[in-house]
Amino acid sequence: MRIETFFPYQLAVVAEAFSRQLVAVYGREHGFTREEWRLLFLLEDAGSLDSLRLSQRTSLDKVQVSRAASRLEDKGLITRAILGSDRRLRNYAITEAGRDLFRRAFGEVEARANEILQAMPACDRAALERGIAALDQAIATATRPETGHGASFPRPGPAVRPV
Repeated sequence: MRIETFFPYQLAVVAEAFSRQLVAVYGREHGFTREEWRLLFLLEDAGSLDSLRLSQRTSLDKVQVSRAASRLEDKGLITRAILGSDRRLRNYAITEAGRDLFRRAFGEVEARANEILQAMPACDRAALERGIAALDQAIATATRPETGHGASFPRPGPAVRPV
């Protein structure tokens, strides 16, 4: 078997290429790392999240979240506070400045994602969206709940939201 024809490899390569196109916008033009972008994306959507809920909604590990949060807090884009007596539990919230900057950047990221996706015929794009949803469901079905694997991202609806 050749690696270029192995489906998981093909999927990873295409996902990485697509992601690099978006990083070019939020990274180079707005100075965010992938981890910062993901954290801001989740917080803009939720307003605030505690560290437990945050870990359930992202593929970022605790160290990645902590480092990204420190940088975003230093920039005045989020706040984080210790919750109760458990010093490991934190609450993260986006600031108004963070929300404004995220929304400006998101508009540009979304435009770039749509530019790429619009280069596909509509029937192929619809098939891709169905295929991604089907793959996500198959992973959830084939994975035992106790393993902690499976569908890990909430469905944003029919439109593809770049992260």
